[in-house]
Amino acid sequence: MKNCIACGEKLEGKGLLSFDGMPASSQNIPDAEEVKEDHGVSLNLHQCKNCGLVQFDCEPVDYYRDVIRSGGFTTTMVELRRRQFDHLIRTYDLECRKFIEVGCGQGEFLGVLAEFPVQAYGVEHREDLVGLARKKGLDVVRGFTEDPDTVLGENGPYDVFLSFNFLEHQPEPGVMLDCIWNNLTEDGLGLVTVPSLEYILQYDGYYELIRDHIAYYSFETLGNLLTLHGFEVLEEEMVNRDTCAVIVRKVQREEKKVRPVEQVDVSTMEASYGMIRDEILKLSDTLQREGKTLAVWGASHQGFTLAATTCLKETAKYIIDSAPFKQGRFAPTSHLPIVAPDYFHTEPVDAILIVAPGYTKEISDSIRSNFGENVSIMTLRSDHLETL
Repeated sequence: MKNCIACGEKLEGKGLLSFDGMPASSQNIPDAEEVKEDHGVSLNLHQCKNCGLVQFDCEPVDYYRDVIRSGGFTTTMVELRRRQFDHLIRTYDLECRKFIEVGCGQGEFLGVLAEFPVQAYGVEHREDLVGLARKKGLDVVRGFTEDPDTVLGENGPYDVFLSFNFLEHQPEPGVMLDCIWNNLTEDGLGLVTVPSLEYILQYDGYYELIRDHIAYYSFETLGNLLTLHGFEVLEEEMVNRDTCAVIVRKVQREEKKVRPVEQVDVSTMEASYGMIRDEILKLSDTLQREGKTLAVWGASHQGFTLAATTCLKETAKYIIDSAPFKQGRFAPTSHLPIVAPDYFHTEPVDAILIVAPGYTKEISDSIRSNFGENVSIMTLRSDHLETL
């Protein structure tokens, strides 16, 4: 019997949902040799009856300490981080203060933070990403929140910590928060983002579920976790449609009880899966009858899940993605080839399905500008496809 990763209570019962044939990973993307051994996995979703956290009962992916971003360089994400930093610094008078991003990847967001009058530091577990960040002139050290007493870099204590879509990967999120707490100044602040369970439930987005994200936080359950580990939530905001963002302040740790959280209702999620599967099948049949071809744009966890669990794995020609480290590899489970945008000119298709929540407009503009007006563009909107 597995225990809740947030509060330690046993996860009892058969769980909320089970999915078969799901991608085993969204970042260990197989190459031409590895794809021969790649196969789907079964995932079982549970909700803790004590603290309410929704989570998988599986082991984490082996790279949960690493931050591998593909969307960090997009205009959408850079503008979002710039707005968040500006608000945080102005609202809480943080000029000249010391910031540390925990899990900074190759410094995509630290580079944006460096535009502001603050001291920017980062810590990243994966060695090659640390090297890439340093080549950009960023102050990044190799490390991870292995235990509460781990010292993060040589410049602490820090006034502000940043954690962008990292906590949901952690099998011991409390240990990470305790470590951060110990590396902050008294009354230190933080900005934390995680994918939103509210968004998944509102839009029945089963395709948002993937093994890399071992936990699915709502504002309530994220608040419970932060409270248990010495942080007070000052602000909450839903950003980019699908992400919970909170600003927190370090407070004295004391024995606290979690706030009760209602049982989540996933009754419509399985129905949504059936609707999406049928709609994609109808689209594929129509294109085939007309002698037309289809590609997917977005080698994201959403794109991988959708391709693995629908007929896209048989009918799509390839998946387009602008991240170089994904190109030349194959989507987990579906084994569709992942190509650069320019590959379109080598093997044109008649229609492109965008599966990249938050970036749809940016991608559709790029398609029209670079591929012409004759390409049909569709996107996934919650439980249906929409023509753009």
